[in-house]
Amino acid sequence: MLIADLVTTSSTVAATRSRKAKVVALAEALDRAERDELPLVVSYLGGALRQRRTGLGWRGLQSLPDPADEPSLTVTEVHQAFDELAALAGSGSQQARATARDELFGRATTEEQRWLRGLVTGEVRQGALDALVQEALAAAADVRLASVRRAAMLSGSTVAVAQAAFEGEEALAAVGLEVGRPVLPMLASSAPDVAAALAKAAPDGAPVAVDTKLDGIRIQVHRDGDEVVVATRSLDDITHRLPEVVALARSLPADRFVLDGEAIALDDDGRPRPFQETASRTSMDAGVAVTAYFFDLLHLDGRDLLDTPGEERAAALEALVPESSRVPRIVTADPAEAEAFAAEVLAAGHEGVVVKGLGSPYAAGRRGAAWVKVKPVHTLDLVVLAVEWGSGRRQGWLSNIHLGARDPETGGFVMLGKTFKGMTDEVLAWQTERFTELATSPADGSAYVVEVRPEQVVEIAFDGLQRSTRYPGGLALRFARVVRYREDKTADDADTIETVRTLAGGS
Repeated sequence: MLIADLVTTSSTVAATRSRKAKVVALAEALDRAERDELPLVVSYLGGALRQRRTGLGWRGLQSLPDPADEPSLTVTEVHQAFDELAALAGSGSQQARATARDELFGRATTEEQRWLRGLVTGEVRQGALDALVQEALAAAADVRLASVRRAAMLSGSTVAVAQAAFEGEEALAAVGLEVGRPVLPMLASSAPDVAAALAKAAPDGAPVAVDTKLDGIRIQVHRDGDEVVVATRSLDDITHRLPEVVALARSLPADRFVLDGEAIALDDDGRPRPFQETASRTSMDAGVAVTAYFFDLLHLDGRDLLDTPGEERAAALEALVPESSRVPRIVTADPAEAEAFAAEVLAAGHEGVVVKGLGSPYAAGRRGAAWVKVKPVHTLDLVVLAVEWGSGRRQGWLSNIHLGARDPETGGFVMLGKTFKGMTDEVLAWQTERFTELATSPADGSAYVVEVRPEQVVEIAFDGLQRSTRYPGGLALRFARVVRYREDKTADDADTIETVRTLAGGS
């Protein structure tokens, strides 16, 4: 398949706000692809390269060779070129990268150059999020969307199941939980208070589990004999960073299992240390001890537990993991008891609680009513869309950040406001470097506002939401301030505009 075909599809998708029309255009492109090209086509239509790093950035793509007159680049040739770029390192790599870049972009037409630049920088703004690509894949392959979603969740990505979808329902059903291969974690929706969370998770008033919400790093632990894999919520392997978690997993009385939980740094008195200290253990060999706590069990000695009710998984977890390594919880139908437990959790320095329906299966990758988190302070995980150069004391630093919520319907982001509050000098220095790397417009001070690739997630605390005609979503954050940058989350994990509207009371 020619890259020109994907450029045409991308333009068609970007030109319409209709979700149905987007899916039709994507499905037509998928249907035309050769089967061995499908993983690449799925990835590119979702706006992402297969390579995590290529060595190319905004600066390296400003000066390109003259474009080709006619399209000739194939999807496979582009992938191979980026593979070669990603492999360059060491002495002379800068010149070699420039030469390889010119060879690739010199074969691209004007429109293909523009599109490939967007693919490299994460700026293919066509409104085709992974959920839409999954719908298109189901339509093109004539299989159930639920089957595609489940297979993608269990394999870790839509790309991984693209070929299986065209082989039919049986091939998708054969994609199961594999010990050693991380699955997408189940996520929680939000509620403003405990009573609302109980009503959401169990509208019939049935008992629920109320788990302590730890302010740590989400981990998934796979053990197969002596082999242990520890992965983050973004499925990155951090096994070598957390030897104490590996040791704990090997001490448990089972040979094969998959656990879901949190790793957190604690003081000597058991109170949580700042999140950044925990996070440092996932990015560097730091001398900060972490403790693992688990709240779910997905597989045990040959038996998958994903589809079993939450209370059964909890019973199996209790039999496998000692209480000292389980997240504290209660089971109750009494709102007063749940409120009292939440108050104890907060007094202990933890983040809040997660209310869980006892009958719910483990819906990997989904954020629904089965799990509902409650925090005492309103916070949202938002994406930085742009950043402004500071003035006065902040002269020379990128300071005021533009904040957006994810919009699954359009594949874009809805801006909710700006903030420069909550930033220490250390944070300002870090974000200046970070957003210079993510810049998609000049970051040399020639422009006041620097647009960035929508990749960096930031946790924002705020005092409330107000109606606003200034922003397209009709809502603006009140007194927004930075709590922390979330290196453990991707833009796909950011809160949606629907969540924001729910917090605003349906505004």
